[in-house]
Amino acid sequence: MTIQTTKKSCLLLICLLLVFGPGASGQTSPPQSAITVHVYKTGLFSGLAHNHTVRAPIARAVVDTGAMSVEIVVQTHDLKVIDSEVSDSTRAEIQTTMLGPAVLDSGKYAEIRFKSSRIEAKGPQHYAVTGTLELHGVSRTITFAATGGPDRYTGRVKINQTDYAIKPVSSAGGTIKVKNELDLDFDISASEFAPKK
Repeated sequence: MTIQTTKKSCLLLICLLLVFGPGASGQTSPPQSAITVHVYKTGLFSGLAHNHTVRAPIARAVVDTGAMSVEIVVQTHDLKVIDSEVSDSTRAEIQTTMLGPAVLDSGKYAEIRFKSSRIEAKGPQHYAVTGTLELHGVSRTITFAATGGPDRYTGRVKINQTDYAIKPVSSAGGTIKVKNELDLDFDISASEFAPKK
C-alpha cells in the first residue's frame, strides 16, 4: 500500500514534466531527456515503507528560442516506476496503482502538458520559467528556476498532489502515507529537440 501511495506521488511528478529546455528549438522525442519524480513517505510507521522514484520521458516538445517559449507533452502511460529497492512484483503493483484511477488515471488523462507563458534570463545560464502545468484534468501556474545552456538544462520543481486533485495515498489508518509535496528533477538535452537535417 505504501508503494501504491508512492506511485501516486510519482505520477504527479510526471506532470511536472515541465522538463522544458529554454534554449532548445524544434520538436522530437528525446531518448535521454526526462523528468524524474521523487515521492517521499511520511507517517508514524513510515520506516516500514519506501520512497519512490518515477521516470517521465518526454513524448513531444516544441521550443521557440526566438520567442523564449516552450511546450512539453508527456504521455501518462509512459511513466515508469524505477525503484531499485523493491521486488519486480512490488514495482509492478506500484506502477499499476500510479497509472490507475486513484492517482493519475491514465485512461482518462492521457497527457501531461507544460506550456510556458514567460521565460526570463536571470544571469548567465540562469532562467526563471513560468507557465501552466496541466495534470490530472487540472491546470495551474507554476514558476521554477532552470540552469544550463546552450545544450543542457537542469532544475528542480516542487508541486503538491492536492493542487491537482490527487489525494496522497495512505494506509494503516494514516500511519503510513505519501507526502503531499513531490520533487521533480529535470535534465534536458537541447540537441535532442533540434530539427533533423
